[in-house]
Parts: sequence; structure tokens; C-alpha cells
Amino acid sequence: MPEQVAHISSEPAWLLLEDGTLFKGKSFGARGTSGGEICFNTGMTGYQEVFTDPSYTGQVLIMNNAYVGNYGVKAEDVESDGVKIKGLIAKNISHRYSRMTAQDNLEKYLAANNIVAIYDVDTRALVQHVRSKGAMNCIISTELSDLEGLKAELAKVPDMAGLELSSVISTKEAYTLGDEQAAIRIAVLDFGVKRNILNCLVERGAYVKVFPAKTDFATLQAFNPHGYFISNGPGDPASMDYAVATVKDVLATNKPFFGICLGHQLLARANDIPTYKMHHGHRGLNHPVKNLVTGRSEITTQNHGFGVDPEAVKASDKVEVTHVNLNDGSIEGIRVKGKPAFSVQYHPEATPGPHDSRYLFDDFMSMVKERNPQNA
Repeated sequence: MPEQVAHISSEPAWLLLEDGTLFKGKSFGARGTSGGEICFNTGMTGYQEVFTDPSYTGQVLIMNNAYVGNYGVKAEDVESDGVKIKGLIAKNISHRYSRMTAQDNLEKYLAANNIVAIYDVDTRALVQHVRSKGAMNCIISTELSDLEGLKAELAKVPDMAGLELSSVISTKEAYTLGDEQAAIRIAVLDFGVKRNILNCLVERGAYVKVFPAKTDFATLQAFNPHGYFISNGPGDPASMDYAVATVKDVLATNKPFFGICLGHQLLARANDIPTYKMHHGHRGLNHPVKNLVTGRSEITTQNHGFGVDPEAVKASDKVEVTHVNLNDGSIEGIRVKGKPAFSVQYHPEATPGPHDSRYLFDDFMSMVKERNPQNA
């Protein structure tokens, strides 16, 4: 195990919310100033996977667990090529870690990724505030202490509503995974895809080609895929007309289609169903969802600040609801009538987290094989 540093910073840091709420805490990670939309995750573990999830791009994250960093970091525990959050807020942090296979402590990891963080904050009170007032922008600073200076920097942070981020964090070049000789080829449109989504497809025998967000349909089609996967990602789906147009083209092929999170929202918009900005979003490892097809419930991992309009879905003659959130009744899954196309708002690939929903990848692959029996 690497040498563990016992020193914990007592340098001051400040957190200012858009509604004027101010917290004073202590610095952790990189020094500087950083802002984004504040959100919270209710998970007790998996902080490194959460920090590297591309869907968190542009957000400052509150971790609800009482301690963060207690099992260190590992190079393998990532969902992308780097940390994607804009800042971190915690109650307590740990420089010492308990996992023998960890490679370093969390503070060094955050500093190396230039992530400004604050701890010694009453995160329970802060989460209650966000749940009451709703999502809003915020700023963390270790260098500004005067209120006016903090307000000036906060004013520079863009609103998440209307913000298009997926093309910014998507892969710049197409790449492949899996066995090139595999019988099944899946085209993945990358709006911020998590690595374990790709793993789940490859583990089921797919040869996967991952395409940049703004890839035209002709290029996707040239891969001659047996099915299409539309990924998760950050930002407002209402700002992504280019992606909606591509999804419509994909649906016209009548080939199997599977979307997760942002991919779910884009499938809805491609069927004339609007999306909306949620009050404070769903983020965590323990959200209950009911599968309306089977009648069974499942515990899910979630990370989204936008949702699909429930009334528009219910009124639609194009799609039907397959899954609902048991906490608030929000739409968690849809399928297109008369087409082999479905999507879910949550994350069946969860790592770590519940595996209740992994069957969705099996369903997708079965759908592909049913329509291509020679490749089964």
C-alpha cells in the first residue's frame, strides 16, 4: 500500500449558491475557483465512478455519505478518461484509506484532476436546501472570501437549461471494442457514454463501434450494424436537435434500438414528446422503479436532471410507458409502438450499484438476434 498522508487541510473555502446562501468550509483537492449546477448523490459508495461519469459534466456534486475517500482511488474504477464534475462538496474527508489495492488518496486524485472541493460543510442541511429550493448554480472558491467577488464569479457560470454539452465531451474519433469477427455489430452514438455500458455490450458478444455525437446517419449506417445504442450524457436534450434528427433516421431503419438516460430523452423527443428540467433531479444507487410489463420492482442507479413529460407520454399514440419511478411517478422507461425500440431513464450498467436491471442488455441482444437469426 502507498504511504498514506495524515495531514488534513484547514485552509478555508467558500460555497455560494445562486440564491445567496453561503457556506464556509475547508479546502480539499485543487485550490482555485470553480462553479456549476449543484446536485446531490445519495449513494454510499462508488464515488470515483460517480466523479468520472460524463453525465456529471458541468455540475458541482454533494456526496451524501458522511465520509468520502475512505477507500482511496484506483485507476480501474473509472467510467471515462478523467474526472468530469466541476467541484465536490463533502461533510468529512479521509486521507487514510482502508483498501489494500488502492493506489492513492482522494485529495491527490482530485488535485491531479484540478477539481476544487470543500469539506466540513453540513451536507444534510445543504441537501435539504436543494430539495426545497431546487437545482441552482453555485461556486466553490479557496481564493475568494468576499461576497461580491464570489457573486461576480458565480454570474459567469452558464445555466444548465438550454446547455448543449454532449458534443463537447463525446469522443472525437470513432473507435471499436470487442471481437471484430463477432456475429453482432452494435453502433453506439456517444453523448457521454460510460465505460461499463460498453463493457455490458461486449460481454454479451457484440462488436461495438463508438461514434462521435455529431456523426451523420450515413456514417453510422456504413458500419452496417445489427442494432443501435444511444448513450447517456450531460446537458439539456432540448438543445440537441441534431441528435433528435439522427435518432429519427435510426428509427426509420426498424433495427433494434436501445437508449439509456439522455438516449431515453432523445427517443422521446424523436417521437414528439417534450422533456423538462426537473426540480432537483435523481442521483443515487437506490431509486425504486417498477417494470409495468412484468409487474416487478427493481432498485436502480440514476443520474439525471431532465425528464420526459409524463402527460405527453400518456397521450402519445407512438410510445407506451414501460417503467415508472416508485418515489415520484416519473417516467423511467418507454418503448415505441410497432418498432423494436426502447429506452430507460436509469442506469442498468451500474458500477457499483444494484444489478437488478442488467436484464435490459440481455433484452436488447435478444431483440437483435431475433431479427438476425443467422447471427444468433
